[in-house]
Amino acid sequence: MDASALPSVSARLPRRPPVEPLASDPAVASVPQDGPPAAVRRAPETLHPALWLGHQLGRAGVQTVASGFAALDAELPGGGWPRRVLSELLLPHPGVGEIRLLAPALVGAQRAGRQVMLFDPPAALSAGALAALGFGVEELLVVQTRARRVDGPKLASLTASREDRAGLGAARRPVLPGSDSLWALEQALKSGHVGAVVAWLPPRLRVERLRRLQLAAHGHDGPAFVMREAAAVARPTASPLRLSLHAAGGDRLLLRILKRRGPPLETPLELELPSVLSGAARRRSPIDRERRRFLHVATFVDIA
Repeated sequence: MDASALPSVSARLPRRPPVEPLASDPAVASVPQDGPPAAVRRAPETLHPALWLGHQLGRAGVQTVASGFAALDAELPGGGWPRRVLSELLLPHPGVGEIRLLAPALVGAQRAGRQVMLFDPPAALSAGALAALGFGVEELLVVQTRARRVDGPKLASLTASREDRAGLGAARRPVLPGSDSLWALEQALKSGHVGAVVAWLPPRLRVERLRRLQLAAHGHDGPAFVMREAAAVARPTASPLRLSLHAAGGDRLLLRILKRRGPPLETPLELELPSVLSGAARRRSPIDRERRRFLHVATFVDIA
């Protein structure tokens, strides 16, 4: 039989009319016809709070603490120092004004009834200067975790005196402060019971050690600041916020934002820092003699 004489199968099947999409159908309405909706293009945080456009500052879902400097808050994602992450400050040398920069946030944590911990400050802290900035000096906890260099005769004398006080005699030598200065900081961040942390990190810190601190900071409901040497700018960091600080005069600070959740800041900020009392002014102030003394520190001892 000639196949051309057979009727077409498609000719016998009824044709179904095309289905028109309903505008009221949310499943159809959510499908973009020519790209993502304008609302998504304007607000990528609607997809995930960690997303932002390249020319915008990340702001959604960021918990922050006001820095006390309006010009700086305007350039920080979320309008302040971030919580639950590390904020990294690079210094050419200690004492360029880092404490005065952080003082408003730290004092605010104290006034909220939360503990402020300072780890391994590179020099003795003046209680009078801290009190002038608004700190509750008696409530500060300064932690010194690094071993200090002690010469032979002095080391023998120190060891003997410690043994005598502990009643150990010559049977057991006490262990000097441990070399791992990051363990106490990591535990403080993980505890979730500290309001704010400031730590001066050892130089040439490995990336994996900084990443461990960053992971520990996820459990810390407050700002956490780590001070590092200026040469660390050439090395990668796990911290979402990195700044460099330089003195710009007596009470002025030049601040560059090297890394943030948003576009880079090309123009540095010049901030006016709060002044601290001079020596003569401190002697005339009502601060008592005990508050003028240098702060005592807590020492972590490796007993393993």
